[in-house]
Amino acid sequence: MNTQRLLCATDGSPPSEKAVAYTVSLGEELKRPITFLVVADGALETVPAVWDEAKIKAGELPTDKELLAALNTAVQHKLLSVRLVRAYGNDPAQAIVSYAERNGYHHIIVGSEGRTGAKRMLLGSVAGDVVNRAHCPVTVVR
Repeated sequence: MNTQRLLCATDGSPPSEKAVAYTVSLGEELKRPITFLVVADGALETVPAVWDEAKIKAGELPTDKELLAALNTAVQHKLLSVRLVRAYGNDPAQAIVSYAERNGYHHIIVGSEGRTGAKRMLLGSVAGDVVNRAHCPVTVVR
């Protein structure tokens, strides 16, 4: 598995929190930098807001509670090579995959409720859409 650059999409849901924990463990084990990404409503072409290590160390933090929770998890595990990103788009899966492709990520991690059957058909699955569209390996954490 090519895991040079790890991208974890989070929305603050319980499955997403599991994906964050998995990503932190993987980043620790492989000694790889991690990027946590949240998708906000807006045009896909909107330039993402990025908080790199320097901004984080300087105390410049995002207002997104999902990103702050992910950062807190990483810091608790003493992972300092972290980047936080707010990408934009009306289709979360497309925004996640587009950001990963444009920025050379090698592995995407997402959480999933594990819906099947009629519930999945009615509600859709961001995780499933990411798997189908991604250019790189995707790990779905349930």
